[in-house]
Amino acid sequence: MNRLLLCMLVLCTLSLVGTARADSDGANDPSDADPTSGPDGDIPDDLDEVSRQLDNPLTSLWSLTFENKAFIKEGDATGDREVANQTFFQPGLPVPLGKNDEMVLIARPVFPLVTNPSLDAASSDGTDGHTTGFGDIQMLSLVGPNRLDGIVWGLGTTMRFPTNSDDDLGTDKWQLGPSAMLFKMGRPWVFGALVQSWWSIAGEGSAKSTAQTDIQYVIRYALPDAWSVGVGPTVSIDWKQGNDDKLTLPIGLGLTKTIRIGKMPIKLRGEVQYSVVRPDSYGTEWTFLFRIAPVIRSPFAD
Repeated sequence: MNRLLLCMLVLCTLSLVGTARADSDGANDPSDADPTSGPDGDIPDDLDEVSRQLDNPLTSLWSLTFENKAFIKEGDATGDREVANQTFFQPGLPVPLGKNDEMVLIARPVFPLVTNPSLDAASSDGTDGHTTGFGDIQMLSLVGPNRLDGIVWGLGTTMRFPTNSDDDLGTDKWQLGPSAMLFKMGRPWVFGALVQSWWSIAGEGSAKSTAQTDIQYVIRYALPDAWSVGVGPTVSIDWKQGNDDKLTLPIGLGLTKTIRIGKMPIKLRGEVQYSVVRPDSYGTEWTFLFRIAPVIRSPFAD
C-alpha cells in the first residue's frame, strides 16, 4: 500500500510541475491561438475540439481523470443482486516523440479504490459482507502517430501489478501483455476500439493464473455546445473460465459535456451500461459511470 501511495504522489507531483511550468511560461494570448490547435499538446480554445481530442486514447492533451463506477452484480454464486464500486485516478501525460513531434507516447496508469462483495460459499446468500481497499494498479502504454484527424493507431504494452490490499480486491498476480488501438477521428463521429490482453507471469503460488482480454469500443457523436452522445463500454473475455462464464458484453448510452472553469477545460461524462451477456456464476449486470477529467497544459506545448 505504501508503494501505491508513493506512485500516486509522484504522478500528482509531475502533473502539478507540468501545470506550473506552463503557467510560468505564460500562455499565449487566446486571441492569437488556433481554436483547434495541436497536435503539440497545447489546449484548444474550442471546447468541442477539446472534447473530441480526449476521445482519442493517444491524445497529446494532458488530463487528470477521476472516475467512479457503481456495479450491480448477480449470478448463481449469490442469492441476490450485490453492489460493488470502483473509484480510480488515471493521469494521462503524453510525451511527443520525433524531430517534429510526429509521434506520441502515452502512459496511463490506473490507481483503483475498490469495494467488492466477499464471496462465501458457506454463507446462505453466498456473500459475507463487503471489502474495501486498493485494487491492482494497471498501466497502459501506447505509441503511435500524433494526429488530430483521420485514422489514428497505437501499439504498446499493458501491465497489472498485485497491489491489492485484500484477496477479494485483486488477483495477486503480475500480469503482462500487448495493447493496440485503432480509431477514426472525424467530425461529428468518432469511433474505434482499444484492445488489451494480460497473462499472469508471476505472483503468489496459491493464486490462480490469469488470461484476460478487454476490448473497449467507442462510438461518439458530437452535438452543439460541447455536448456529445455515445458509448464506451468494455467487452471482457476471461480465457480461464468455461463457456458459461467467459464473456461479459455490455451495451450502453452516455452523455458528455465539456465545460471551462477559469482557464481549465473539464470534461464530464455519465453513462449507463447493461451487460447483455455475462457470466452465469457471478458477473456485472448494470454499470453506472461518472467521470470528470480536468485538462492541464502540457509542458511540451509550444
